[in-house]
Amino acid sequence: MTPWLSRPAAQHAMRLALALLACLLAAWVEWQRPVLPTRLDEALRDRLLQVSADPAPDTRVAVIDIDETSLRQLGPWPWPRQRMADLLEILLSHYQVRAIGVDILFPEPADPVGDARLAMLAAHAPVTLAQILDYPERDTPLRQGALAGGLPADPAQPALGAQGYLANHAGLSATARCLGNIGYQPDADGVLRRLPVLTRYQGRDYPMFAATLIDCARAANAASVLPLAAGASWRSPYPRAWPAYTVAPAAEVLAQRLPAQLLAGRYVLVGSSSLSLGDHVSTPLAPLNAGVLVHANALSALLDIQAGRGGLPWSGRAGLAAWVLLSVALLAWAMPRVPAWGNIAGLAALTAGWLALGLWGARHGAEWSLSAPLAAYLCLLATAIPFEWWGAQQRNKRLLSTFSRYVGPSVLNEMVRRGLEDSLAPTQREVTVLIADMEGFTRTTAALPLTDAARLTRDFLQRLTGPVLAHSGTLDKYTGDGLVAFWGAPLPCPEQADQAAAAALDIVAAVAALNQQRHADGLPTLRVRIGIESGLALVGDLGTSFRSSYTAIGDCINFASRLESAARTLPADIIIGAAAAQRIRAHTLRPLGSLQLRGAEVMMEVFTVEPR
Repeated sequence: MTPWLSRPAAQHAMRLALALLACLLAAWVEWQRPVLPTRLDEALRDRLLQVSADPAPDTRVAVIDIDETSLRQLGPWPWPRQRMADLLEILLSHYQVRAIGVDILFPEPADPVGDARLAMLAAHAPVTLAQILDYPERDTPLRQGALAGGLPADPAQPALGAQGYLANHAGLSATARCLGNIGYQPDADGVLRRLPVLTRYQGRDYPMFAATLIDCARAANAASVLPLAAGASWRSPYPRAWPAYTVAPAAEVLAQRLPAQLLAGRYVLVGSSSLSLGDHVSTPLAPLNAGVLVHANALSALLDIQAGRGGLPWSGRAGLAAWVLLSVALLAWAMPRVPAWGNIAGLAALTAGWLALGLWGARHGAEWSLSAPLAAYLCLLATAIPFEWWGAQQRNKRLLSTFSRYVGPSVLNEMVRRGLEDSLAPTQREVTVLIADMEGFTRTTAALPLTDAARLTRDFLQRLTGPVLAHSGTLDKYTGDGLVAFWGAPLPCPEQADQAAAAALDIVAAVAALNQQRHADGLPTLRVRIGIESGLALVGDLGTSFRSSYTAIGDCINFASRLESAARTLPADIIIGAAAAQRIRAHTLRPLGSLQLRGAEVMMEVFTVEPR
């Protein structure tokens, strides 16, 4: 990372850029729908359909299945057209069904009587015949049978373009009143999720099979249920689980062995589940399904829409955009304020929240991309969280670098444990100040060579500094031959006065040890004077942009300095003010009388501390 990135303004700009990048990535995923996120979307939607498909019986729809058992009993496919006409007539007359959709093609003429009967039923009864519009581009387009029906193309309505067709023979197509398209385009993974609403071929629009079946049974003045608002393709909601449908073997219907009320008033689809007939597709509900059941589920969904229990798909992009903008803004605001684990937990919570909302919307027709917000969150996880972690590390390094010059290792470790990144901010604290100085420093060093004077100063300051840091004090500054230290900041210290007194005793002992060495070397002894006082002070980084300084400002500092100066006339090296004396609990104090310090209007009781 470059130095400019350590500046607060640069970090704010970087956070804004990363948040913008996450939003742009979400927009790109939503508008462009690349392959990988689309597969993630569809996998989530498929799972949603599997767990939410209603297993309750659909009493509006039934399936007549030309299954393996019926083929064994009545003979292999293709059946005679007379038998197919018998099947339809029995359904209409004996079972009183509402309408019939025949999910079977008859591309070639067969027995004339049977074809004539089928043609009469298609012309006058609520029977919808199927035809297949073909979408892939082929070297030789499919054109089999006689394509019929359809409406003049409406440019205002979106439609899928077809390249060819498979239709019934001309004798059926010419007379059929209701013709629906059973052609489809599976997704890239081979799963059939969408059905063409309108298919455009050579200037005419051909509607989907399930909608045509409902329209075929409706009153002449009733509105069509064709889901035109869904666009060229309609995402089938697959509202019913496969066991929800009444499936009757065709052989049982032809023998009229089923109860008449079982199928009465229902929309009936005639198709085949026989593997030998090859009408099977992969759907979100299962990898292998009879094609007729796909139309049954589409029929259920359209009937739900007609009854007001379902709706057409809607974009949902405005809601998705609002969610992404608000959630990314929330994360961008929170990331510099919480630790990395909190950011990850926040991302996880927003991910779970979006999945709940996104899947709810998908269940109610929202076409929004489930993976678009997830892409934004993944972007933030890969970029913003490492950036914030790096920023936190840099702030901690600056914090450690700054405070390592002022406080002992125990205080520094506690600050790191607590994460007090704002400890430099100026604040008012109750502190205890210790000021120590060498008596007669100028006189002592005047006759010494420069190197000896410097060595003496370092040795003396070492005796002062070690006890301060050992007793968790904060070193404010050196004053040439002395120092200023305090307790109570940056960390609170309830026993601050006792700690200061203990440090003072250790300083006196350390100087005494130094004097023994100097006496052995034939050098004059040194005296340390110490003043201690407690009170309120403004503590923090009170430096400038040119130089940082963590210090304390307040009357207690001035009083401690005057107490240190007063020690020259008192029979003690350590002089403690009245406010500090009231805080001391772990040491024995000895009164030294009362003094009127310089700048004080009243007499002040002073004390010294007895050695342990």
